[in-house]
Amino acid sequence: MLKRAAATSLVPLALLVACASAPKPSETPSGCDPALWRRASQLHHAATVVDTHTDTTSRILDEGFDMGPRAPDGHMDLPRIREGGLDVAFYSIYVASRFYGDEAPLFAKKPGDDDWPRPTDAGTANGSARRAMAMIDGLVRTADRYPDQMTVCASLEEIRATVAAGRHAACMGIEGGHAIEGQLALLRLFHQLGVRYMTLTHTNHNEYADSCADAVPRWGGLNTLGQKVVKEMNRLGMMVDVSHVSDNAFRDVLAVTRAPVICSHSSMRALCDHPRNVTDDMLRLLAQNDGVVMVNYNCGFVDAEYQKRSSQSSQTRKIQEREARRRLAEGSPELEEALKNLDARFPTPERPELSVLVAHVLHAIEVAGADHVGLGSDFDGVPCVPKGIDDVSYLPRLSYELLAAGQSEETVRKVLGGNLLRVLERVEAVAASLAGEPPYCNDLATDTTPITR
Repeated sequence: MLKRAAATSLVPLALLVACASAPKPSETPSGCDPALWRRASQLHHAATVVDTHTDTTSRILDEGFDMGPRAPDGHMDLPRIREGGLDVAFYSIYVASRFYGDEAPLFAKKPGDDDWPRPTDAGTANGSARRAMAMIDGLVRTADRYPDQMTVCASLEEIRATVAAGRHAACMGIEGGHAIEGQLALLRLFHQLGVRYMTLTHTNHNEYADSCADAVPRWGGLNTLGQKVVKEMNRLGMMVDVSHVSDNAFRDVLAVTRAPVICSHSSMRALCDHPRNVTDDMLRLLAQNDGVVMVNYNCGFVDAEYQKRSSQSSQTRKIQEREARRRLAEGSPELEEALKNLDARFPTPERPELSVLVAHVLHAIEVAGADHVGLGSDFDGVPCVPKGIDDVSYLPRLSYELLAAGQSEETVRKVLGGNLLRVLERVEAVAASLAGEPPYCNDLATDTTPITR
């Protein structure tokens, strides 16, 4: 709490709170300095703005969401993307942990059987790759529908050409490394489809890496297959994403990678003590690797008090809702009334101010340096974002607040997207230097072997 207050004190608080309270992002926010707002807006729209993590793909696939018209809900659509000046977004090819099946067949075979057994029927365990393919298809279909407004991009050259043409560059990053089902061949196929980063885990341990979400480790970080996954991603030119991984897995990745890595959507643990966030030591290691941490906007990852209030309220409400559903008939007026009463008794906690999010960006700059910080909103993937960054159209406010906090225009450009593009360029250069290296392949005898630390 004291550390958060200290970081926030770097920002003129009156400017932050007043500016964050404006009703419309397209207007000069009430309370903002008009000259500074004009300067920030011009800088923002002249810069290449990159967001490394948005979950709008989940809406496209699961809700039939159309990005073309302005939506009354959610965080992202093409009109608001234009207003917010978002040039490049990495759309999450998100594979939830529920798609992760029992992978025991991946590392076992029947006596006398030379084949590698794998369930193939739809609906069987290990449907992770099918889910990822469906996500990719949803984004491709959207881009095909609006070719004059957005283009799916798979390289820095394609990104630059698309932005120069005035279109939105839609890139892809897998969230949940179980999407490759432990197969390096699938990793290569996803790369061929245009995926340019992979978050090694989500909320579950998988065949090769530990997640931060489970306190009981499986591998203690990476195993031998995990090392090969990282090296193969380097060889292919895919950015390795260490958001969601355990602290040990984070360090194992940095020990083996031959290219800079990213945290596609992680905030600062010094300001909000959550295992999804990165420590100051991690920030320093990331800087040594020349990587980038992309700050997450999720209320629960930036504000410790919000996280505490939300968690307590949610847990108590779930217990009481479960009891109400046990006692009362589904669809009955009595159950409907009981659920309404629970909504009234357990309201959603008030959202934190924009200053709380800005404090995370400033802390990352202070610890890791201006060359190693960016933005990874988690738009359309989180239930709450701070006031004043209500959706993608509000992005220029971050540029304003960073200038108001005394950051240089050069630093703001780097945070908005320059740093991420530099990392992507370096990752592509490393892949080019490894062009003669043979692909890494699975080995049933050694893949699950723990690594020596």
